Amino acid sequence: MAFIALGINHKTASVDVRERVAFTPEQLVEALQQLCRITPSREAAILSTCNRSELYLEQDHPSADEVLAWLASYHNLSLDELRACAYVHQDDDAVRHMMRVASGLDSMVLGEPQILGQMKSAYAVAREAGTVGPLLGRLFQATFSTAKTVRTDTAIGENPVSVAFAAVSLAKQIFSDLHRSQALLIGAGETITLVARHLHEQGVKRIVVANRTLERASILAEEFGAHAVLLADMPQELANSDIVISSTASQLPILGKGAVERALKLRRHKPIFMVDIAVPRDIEPEVGELDDVYLYTVDDLHEVVAENLKSRQGAAQAAEELVGAGVSDFMQRLRELAAVDVLRAYRQQAERLRDEELGKAQRMLQNGASAEDVLAQLARGLTNKLLHAPSVQMKKLSAEGRFDALAVAQELFALDEGSDKSAQ
Repeated sequence: MAFIALGINHKTASVDVRERVAFTPEQLVEALQQLCRITPSREAAILSTCNRSELYLEQDHPSADEVLAWLASYHNLSLDELRACAYVHQDDDAVRHMMRVASGLDSMVLGEPQILGQMKSAYAVAREAGTVGPLLGRLFQATFSTAKTVRTDTAIGENPVSVAFAAVSLAKQIFSDLHRSQALLIGAGETITLVARHLHEQGVKRIVVANRTLERASILAEEFGAHAVLLADMPQELANSDIVISSTASQLPILGKGAVERALKLRRHKPIFMVDIAVPRDIEPEVGELDDVYLYTVDDLHEVVAENLKSRQGAAQAAEELVGAGVSDFMQRLRELAAVDVLRAYRQQAERLRDEELGKAQRMLQNGASAEDVLAQLARGLTNKLLHAPSVQMKKLSAEGRFDALAVAQELFALDEGSDKSAQ
């Protein structure tokens, strides 16, 4: 039995290679079944994201070369090209790698939470394909448990490390209940899209997207159930907005102090939280001088992100220790499972010998023998039969000079050097 974790990621392969090695969701079931059919893999799962493609395998004997050859062939890649950027981990190292990945310790953004869900999806697809058995199944469950412990017992995923997430996190500090808040997003680019996603996930009551072109604003708004308006409509929306986050490509400010003052009067000075992520700025700096306005710039957010990255890196050491404990615990339980078949066979053998001797004892009783003689014979016969095979094997080991095995036998039978003397 051997565990293997094999693949490429953002550290070892370019985007071009990662794109060519990626599996589409439609490919996964067929690919898994083919992988188990063509290679020596008895169990298999595939994790494929924008940053990594990894294969998790259980084999009788490690055979990474055959799996790499299959992977190269499946994606029409040169084996040498794939081998140059691939990594292979076996047994304890494979278990450790899976647990580190699931915990966000191997991610491009340290501690990012999405990877655990992606790994759970990989496990679910492998079960659907019928390529996960008892061993890989136990490994996945142990991996999920360790990742959950890392999330619960460390701060590795608590602090935001993207500007968009930092902006929403600051909003949560000012408005304890975002479900009752309204947000105005100015712009429709990548950063505002991320902000909209985070606000939507937090259950913000109403989101309005304002943009120069209504078409682009409408596309973004439709994705998150928001309302689209033109920049010209901002004054009306501003008065209803508790949160204002702006990120456009404008060379001049598009939101001035006067417009915000008017909005505050209409709001009866109910606070507004504002974040200007744009460079050059979208919101005039003087807006920050107004009472009841909390204005943050992109530099403020970068400071938050940098501080939070330090916090995550500090938590990473504790997370690594938890992963190490998870690996040790899983491998110990796996070794214990290896003894189950031997113990089952030994018990069956002992029960067969018991039944044989019990049958003899019953026949002796039927033939008129005394109960005392029958019990003595039963005890003697059972003892001799139980000791016969171990005695023969230990004499053989001794003759062969395998004293290390004899020492194991002494430990196995819980014997000590003074056992003979104490019995006298």
